[in-house]
Amino acid sequence: MLVIIGYVIVLGSVFGGFALAGGHLASLFQPIELLMIGGAAVGAFFVGNNGKAIKATMKALPTVFKGSRHTKALYMELMSLLFDVLSKVRKEGLMSIESDIDSPEESPLFSKYPGVLADHHIVEFMTDYLRLMVSGNMDAFQIENLMDNEIETHHHEGAVPHHVIAKIGDGLPAFGIVAAVMGVVHTMESVGIPPAELGILIAKALVGTFLGILLAYGFVTPLAGLLEQKLEEDAKMFQCVKVTLLASLNGYAPALAVEFGRKVLYSTERPTFAELEDHIKKSKTK
Repeated sequence: MLVIIGYVIVLGSVFGGFALAGGHLASLFQPIELLMIGGAAVGAFFVGNNGKAIKATMKALPTVFKGSRHTKALYMELMSLLFDVLSKVRKEGLMSIESDIDSPEESPLFSKYPGVLADHHIVEFMTDYLRLMVSGNMDAFQIENLMDNEIETHHHEGAVPHHVIAKIGDGLPAFGIVAAVMGVVHTMESVGIPPAELGILIAKALVGTFLGILLAYGFVTPLAGLLEQKLEEDAKMFQCVKVTLLASLNGYAPALAVEFGRKVLYSTERPTFAELEDHIKKSKTK
């Protein structure tokens, strides 16, 4: 929703300002210029990226029109789940969660938290390291190193769409210049026509540069920034799981281990100690 509002503000400010200055909006409608700029950008997109990058970008683009799913409620679900799992381990031993981590979709523990269960990446991350803890063959330092490597890999993979979109945004002004140059070439071919008509051709050529810059900095490049922000938010889920499990491995009680996880969250979504404690108590009664 904010993306659409932003686009409306961009269009209103640019075209509204042009109209208020006495400009004729119809002169800016140049579909041929848009065809050259947009077509060249799409072509470069396919040339410069492999199938995985193209697929990831296409999958990521619709998410920019949705609000963030990383809310305080989701983080409280995640930490409540971690508390329940670690409490079960503390009371019944590591082997007691073997069935839960093998089939989280069928686990009574995981089923209580549908918001977390819907994110298969975080569920897989959590269950994989709980499985390593059950095996008992790795110490906390080894697991921490492995977690860091996996989070880094996930981050690099998730960064592909915003890098791709940023490169397209960087190229649009240049494609706008290409369209403008093509317009200038056409104008030079028509130097024998009356000055009034020649002026129209020059104006059409200049629109190409204008459109390339507007599309780059008003529409495409901001999407790259938004995708990067979403990726950083997603990484917090993994960091929360990481520090909580490591705290448990180092001997801290479930309540303290979850507090470690709470502390790594952004302040805008981080629940207070009392809010999290109240949520955990309520989840026990379900």
